[in-house]
Amino acid sequence: MIKRRGTLFVVSAPSGAGKTTLCREMRLRLHELAYSVSVTTRAPRPGEIDGSDFRFVSEGDFRAMLARGEMAEWATVHGNLYGTPAKPLEAALRDGRDVLLDIDTQGAAQLRARYPDAVLIFVAPRVYQFAVVGDQAIHEKCGEQFWQSVVERMRAHFQTEKFSHALVEAIQEIGSVLARHFPKSSTDKNELPNEIAQD
Repeated sequence: MIKRRGTLFVVSAPSGAGKTTLCREMRLRLHELAYSVSVTTRAPRPGEIDGSDFRFVSEGDFRAMLARGEMAEWATVHGNLYGTPAKPLEAALRDGRDVLLDIDTQGAAQLRARYPDAVLIFVAPRVYQFAVVGDQAIHEKCGEQFWQSVVERMRAHFQTEKFSHALVEAIQEIGSVLARHFPKSSTDKNELPNEIAQD
């Protein structure tokens, strides 16, 4: 009997959009999902745990991993390096585990090329929706040039990244996308599922 290959779910958004919070909630709701821990060169934020939230490494160690071809994707975000280790990700998918990834839009494009069957979900911050709707008060406060740049960024994401599910505004919506694959998921919120083992 051929083992089912796991599905890769990629939740992506511009930095600060709240994708990490959404993914944490989905991990609490859908215990069947494995979570791939990203590697980064940035310093830990208050409350973050090395090996659980991120794997924190030096820039030298990160670039050594790149040189050895160990990253499934990587990107520079606000001067820091972020990446997804390829070996544990591929092992989990090969073993039939469904994996959730929380990454920047740059990395999502790379994973789309590497895993064409991946389910990509783009998280659009509500502030972007204000830009599209054209709330006059917010336009006056922030300036037309700023909001125009935001709209252009949104258009670029939709045109170039080819996300499977283009607009997610709330936990309920992102949950409905994942729930199609997990109709009998536990709703027990006592603990998070195990992360993918790192070498």
